[in-house]
Amino acid sequence: MRYAIHFTPPAHDPLTLAAAQWLGRNAFSGEAMEPPAIRGIGLHDIAFNTALPRREGFHATLKAPFRLAPDITESMLLRHLMRFAGAHDPFELPRLEVVRLGNFFGLAPVIPCETMRFLAASVVQEFDVFRAPLTEAELERNDPGDLSAPQFANLHRWGHPYVMDEFRFHMTLTGPLSAFDMPHFELALRDHFEPYLKRLVEVANLALFVEEEPGAPFLVHSLHPMGRVAARKIA
Repeated sequence: MRYAIHFTPPAHDPLTLAAAQWLGRNAFSGEAMEPPAIRGIGLHDIAFNTALPRREGFHATLKAPFRLAPDITESMLLRHLMRFAGAHDPFELPRLEVVRLGNFFGLAPVIPCETMRFLAASVVQEFDVFRAPLTEAELERNDPGDLSAPQFANLHRWGHPYVMDEFRFHMTLTGPLSAFDMPHFELALRDHFEPYLKRLVEVANLALFVEEEPGAPFLVHSLHPMGRVAARKIA
């Protein structure tokens, strides 16, 4: 079993439901969803090009998937995550938009969010003691061969290349796309998500995701409210 600490809006948030429909799976319930009807793109093409983010569930990565260290239990991780979340105040992200990230698309803020960058770095540092070291095979899988020196150092120190100064908040919506498919999917994504991006997204919880066995789809295990009220409840 692997765990990951992510951000995702609550289960019934309109953005969560819109993303679940687009990806074809709800990460809270595990339920398969019918993709939206998009002019010019077949349902099979949507399903094929969303296979990777569909398995991972709609989220922004804070602490990438990890196995628990030998002396750590799930209950220990849960209790620490509840306390950690309660010690950090909720905040709003700048407005999200559909953006191209290399050869895939996702949602990202229109301007950088330093509060989120600080939170993500804190999560990576705080929960590294809960993480089992990567095996040689895992290191190879996470190193595509073109990492920069800081990214390579992050992989070996923190278990993931894109943390600390290399972090960029994003919520993945597609897998890698061909140059031919890029404009079609960009238009479809903007049409589908525009109604849900008019209001600011509140970061009011941290989500624990679980992968019960290798290759299994990730599911939301639990949401952990942020803020002082949450901290008092578990004190």
